[in-house]
Amino acid sequence: MASRRNWSRDELILAFNLYCKTPFGQIHNRNPNIIELANLISRTPSSVSWKLANFARLDPAIQARGLSGATHGSKKEKEIWDEFHQDWESLSFESEALGARLNNKNIEDSVVLDDIHLPRTGKERETIVKVRVNQNFFRATVLAAYHFECCITGLNITSLLNASHIVPWSNDPKNRVNPRNGLCLNALHDRAFDRGLLTITEDYRVKISSIVKENVQSAVQDYLLKYDDVEINLPDKFIPDQELLKYHRTHIFQ
Repeated sequence: MASRRNWSRDELILAFNLYCKTPFGQIHNRNPNIIELANLISRTPSSVSWKLANFARLDPAIQARGLSGATHGSKKEKEIWDEFHQDWESLSFESEALGARLNNKNIEDSVVLDDIHLPRTGKERETIVKVRVNQNFFRATVLAAYHFECCITGLNITSLLNASHIVPWSNDPKNRVNPRNGLCLNALHDRAFDRGLLTITEDYRVKISSIVKENVQSAVQDYLLKYDDVEINLPDKFIPDQELLKYHRTHIFQ
């Protein structure tokens, strides 16, 4: 039986990592991922699920949707919440590395390193691994927030979904791994969003570029124009940041 003890910083980081990757409705003690983490840190599944619910109470997106996490929590959870929001890139990698160590795995085992030209060792390889790990974290977090469904079409085939950056990875290092800089889009609409052929308005509606509207092909109507002015399905948590959406409308949308 797990002993009653205070949660360490490492345990809280692992719990927040799992909170990010868990759809709100799946925060319960029967969730296999919660059970797995509980076993790894010698706690009960109920204790871990309650800790995730404590993080949920801090999430403005949860509050805005009239949902609720746990009603009480500790100061330490708020500290971890604030740490991640101040430095998503470092804390996401740290949380993934902690999880790998608990599972007796090398952090590189969690990413696909298929480039034969990758350096065998050194800082360059470490940098590439960190980028891949953080990209995986970002994808897992964004897709979970949207319940693994495209926010425009509702498509739920995971292999056809992308975690789309609102502000491109290279343009804003601070928000590279911030899930509020993400949308869950199918491959076609991800490409259209990336190329500025569609954007999202202040009231979270799809706006199609006039460039697309000039095309009279029936497929354009079926796959793009029919969604013009349609409200997207918002996530339970990590609602897209309005300032980042404004950047996309101003600097990327055509």
